[in-house]
Amino acid sequence: MPLQVRQHTIDDWDAEDVDAWNNGGARIARRNLIWSIFAEHVGFSVWSIWSVMVLFMPQNVYHIDAAGKFFLVAMPTLVGSVLRLPYTFATATFGGRNWTVFSALVLLIPTTLTLYFMAHPGTSYTTFMVVAAIAGLGGGNFASSMTNINAFYPQRLKGWALGLNAGGGNVGVALIQIVGLLVIATVGNRSPHLVCAVYLVLLSIAAVGAALFMDNLTNQRTNGRSMIDVMRYRDSWLIAVLYIGTFGSFIGFSFAFGQVLQITFLANATHGGSATPAMTGQAALHAAQIAFIGPLLGSIARPPGGWLSDRIGGSRVTLYTFAAMIAAAGWLVVFGEMGDAMQRGLSGGILTANVVGFVALFVLSGIGNGSVYKMIPSIFDAKAQSIDGFSQAEKVDWSRRMSGALIGIAGAIGALGGVGINVVLRASYLSSSKSATTAFWVFLGFYVLCAAITWFAYVRTPSTAAAPKTAVQAVAPA
Repeated sequence: MPLQVRQHTIDDWDAEDVDAWNNGGARIARRNLIWSIFAEHVGFSVWSIWSVMVLFMPQNVYHIDAAGKFFLVAMPTLVGSVLRLPYTFATATFGGRNWTVFSALVLLIPTTLTLYFMAHPGTSYTTFMVVAAIAGLGGGNFASSMTNINAFYPQRLKGWALGLNAGGGNVGVALIQIVGLLVIATVGNRSPHLVCAVYLVLLSIAAVGAALFMDNLTNQRTNGRSMIDVMRYRDSWLIAVLYIGTFGSFIGFSFAFGQVLQITFLANATHGGSATPAMTGQAALHAAQIAFIGPLLGSIARPPGGWLSDRIGGSRVTLYTFAAMIAAAGWLVVFGEMGDAMQRGLSGGILTANVVGFVALFVLSGIGNGSVYKMIPSIFDAKAQSIDGFSQAEKVDWSRRMSGALIGIAGAIGALGGVGINVVLRASYLSSSKSATTAFWVFLGFYVLCAAITWFAYVRTPSTAAAPKTAVQAVAPA
């Protein structure tokens, strides 16, 4: 029988029921996925709004140096990563539709505050940090959205669905940078309020669309106990580390790329001298013209990463991805060392090589985001099949709750990697070389660690250990 939806609420949703899926279930899941993507997309944009605002903040006007700007863009990353933990519970507690509406409306607050205080350059640095922290609310949307969509789709389609949901959300980082580019190119780098105005409209559309077209699932359960129990597994900690390497890289580079480019262009223009307002404006424009490319390609790469993982396995795709990221980071180290040897600015060839290396890392991190998230439901589905005394429906329910809990935890810990990216870059620019080369060495070393974990834990000896009996009893379906 076709599924019946009453007042945007669905009882006894079972995505693994093929008959129900073919008789309306697929259409319902697709409708929820579309509006989930849009709402998460706008949430990502607001989360990363300060990566664009710093391009509108010349030092001689706002009196914030490059090191201060790296901390400014790191603040929403930090807050957003922490909020991903409570946001993981939100859809199960309040309903996926209800929470999507609320989480979109609440982002009107940081967007309005950003619009107001950017119009007042004399505002204290502390106030800017507080406003940037509130923008971190947008970072939590990812966890609630992914947990919600994970419940809507069957195991055989989770890689594609989660990849599409996350990739569509990630594109928000690139789109807000494109909006910033258009504003800078048309009216200059003194009109940041126009960027904020665009997102006030988009947030309103997201809230209305979610209210009209999304649904709540009454049997969607992810609770605090599930989050505690899922962390008993070694796999949960290893997946979190791998997600630092993929999503941490993506979001950290997304927030920092424009700032790195602006510093580089300004250094080339001034050759150690003082920057004029015209030079600062041109540096901001040149940075904005390039900065969106990396996040855009990285976001587009995420769904194919999930799709490919559905076919050849998430662990293998993850291993190949980290191997390629090691090569890309090594590329940046080589050309970074060459640029440091020149001491003043970068030649056109070396600058191009650095941009190519960064963009490669964006694309690879996007693929890795999709493959790592595909590994989560696969790992717990395998564990669920080993549980004695559970019906197939109970095994599916247990696997779904464990996967949903880990999606939130991995998303939170992975986002903290974005904070690390900005902190390491800041320290690198404050070093004697005054460049990002030291940071590239750090990134290279971490990617080697991630590749080793993937090989030893999942490719060489796949993790199919049974769920501990005590953990199963603690989270057995009611």
